[in-house]
Amino acid sequence: MSKIDYKISEQAKAFLQKYLNNTSPTGYEESGQRIWLDYIQPYIDTYDVDSYGTVTAIVNPEAEYKVVIEAHADEISWYVSYISDKGFLHVIRNGGSDHMIAPSMRVNVHTDQGMVDGVFGWPAIHLRKVKEHQPKISNITIDVGASSKEEVEKMGIHVGCVVTFKDEFFTLNDKYFGGRALDNRIGGFMIAEVAKTLHQHKKELPFGLYIVNAVQEEVGLRGAQMVVERIQPDMAIITDVCHDTSTPLIEVKEAGDTRCHLGPVITYAPAVQNNVRKMIIQAAQDHEIPFQRDASSRVTGTDTDAFAYGNGGVPSALISLPTRYMHTTVELVSQSDVEETIKLIYATLLSIDPKRSLKYIQ
Repeated sequence: MSKIDYKISEQAKAFLQKYLNNTSPTGYEESGQRIWLDYIQPYIDTYDVDSYGTVTAIVNPEAEYKVVIEAHADEISWYVSYISDKGFLHVIRNGGSDHMIAPSMRVNVHTDQGMVDGVFGWPAIHLRKVKEHQPKISNITIDVGASSKEEVEKMGIHVGCVVTFKDEFFTLNDKYFGGRALDNRIGGFMIAEVAKTLHQHKKELPFGLYIVNAVQEEVGLRGAQMVVERIQPDMAIITDVCHDTSTPLIEVKEAGDTRCHLGPVITYAPAVQNNVRKMIIQAAQDHEIPFQRDASSRVTGTDTDAFAYGNGGVPSALISLPTRYMHTTVELVSQSDVEETIKLIYATLLSIDPKRSLKYIQ
């Protein structure tokens, strides 16, 4: 079979930049979901939005056999948990936020009156005590320029306000996309591009395609758990990020050897259905798409698990994108890996035969 011709267009890159620069913290994904839906809508037949904000774009909604391709739309963030008398904000995690990178970061505090600027302050190097001054959830605080609790409250800030890091999308050395929330809005970008590519090539699929951008993955795969029960798919292909383990301070014997620029990563794990994974690998080999392999003990830690163990067990597999510096504001992914992952999902969809059983024992 021939190689698949796909390159990220300037239009697609503009969408990616807009999508990443927007903030969509866990539980508050609405604005990002609107951007995503506006982009994908010309390439689908219909869509559905559930009560918690998961968006499902659908091609061939009348088809009996249902295939899902999925990513998650939310990003890690913080909740204001306490406001001191001097006007400093204390926080708790909303998802897997990293307290170690917080000091000196600029933030947006989300309020009903709009965004409020703030910074995670930290004692100057001259004043720090090595043993006592290590970043912890209990000692990092946000300064919004207020001198009292009352002044903070007049800004519209209260306990429960969500906080996100303030930064923008960038490219690095013409090889990497960078920024916050590539985990996993880059997945949302890729599945949208798959839908666009199918539409542009006028491919008619013998099944219903459900392109799912799920909420609340960062707090336990919650959006995926909801949507798998509503859709009740016959097969699911999940895309998320994994670690580029070639950077310093990572032990590859423990974390695995997966790297940027070497293609998407196909996972082996009990939650991954072997025949779906074989189908993905066959598609990669048929179309000369480079790929890597990784193994996960027990579960994958991604929305794959929600599909695999939901609705009686949906045959599911995971395609991951190597990412440097996950859960920071400078996450990096290879542009070429993004393109190869889009090709791989596209090629796999074209190889699916709804009449072929995926059961291990016929």
